[in-house]
Amino acid sequence: MLKNKGYWLLLVVVLSSCAARKKVLSPTDVAHENNKRIQNENRQTIGAYSAYTVNSYIDRFKDIAVKEMNLYGIPASITLAQGLFESGFGNGELAKVANNHFGIKCTSDWKGRSYFKDDDNLNDCFRVYNNPEDSYRDHSEFLKRKRYARLFELDKNDYVGWAYGLKEAGYATNPKYPQLLINTIQKYHLDQYDRPEGEIQKIKREDRVLSQINQNIGKAVKDSIIKATPNHQLYTVVTGDTLYSVSRRFGLTVDELRALNNLPDNSIKIGQQIIVSK
Repeated sequence: MLKNKGYWLLLVVVLSSCAARKKVLSPTDVAHENNKRIQNENRQTIGAYSAYTVNSYIDRFKDIAVKEMNLYGIPASITLAQGLFESGFGNGELAKVANNHFGIKCTSDWKGRSYFKDDDNLNDCFRVYNNPEDSYRDHSEFLKRKRYARLFELDKNDYVGWAYGLKEAGYATNPKYPQLLINTIQKYHLDQYDRPEGEIQKIKREDRVLSQINQNIGKAVKDSIIKATPNHQLYTVVTGDTLYSVSRRFGLTVDELRALNNLPDNSIKIGQQIIVSK
């Protein structure tokens, strides 16, 4: 009996010692471990990844953008322009690792996997999708909120109305956001994928989508995807800078910098402020 008591006492001491030595993970450690797991789960997709150009990105996703337009009435040009901007032409970390092409963050109603990345805050939580198509569908679902309801009453080829309407509804706080989308659409001729609809078609679509929006009212979610650009995400160009040297300094590609700033070419000038963080 005494031997048994001694054994259990020794076991308790050993276990207590192990527990004392067990490392308590910080939030950053937890985020890092989670991201490693996501990267491992998606290793085949990541390994087979091939970098996009603007044209190859548009060619890859134009059909699903048109499909979403026909279902909900969001102009395909708007969806493609947002996808190009948010994903850095599909070459950003979130797009490659998490299949997240619109920078949609986790909300209280999100039940899927997550990926952590510094954004507005340290270790912001972003949604992980099984494939890019799921990201495009969730983008449409995300916009089915009360604040965006009147946009679905626009013609589904009215990309100008949508660009300004998104800004007015609070989707973006950047005052130049409408011009950013419109310039992207016109530069890459994305409006060629938009289609008009007949009056009866429009009425039926509006009734269906607005009914779905009404069902979403009351759900506690965070609406904004794109925020105002914090000062620490801006860089002021100085003598000797090139777009390439700035991209290397901040761990971005030249194409990503151009997409973030809607630059028509690689030219930058002294004193110019450019966005250097996604």
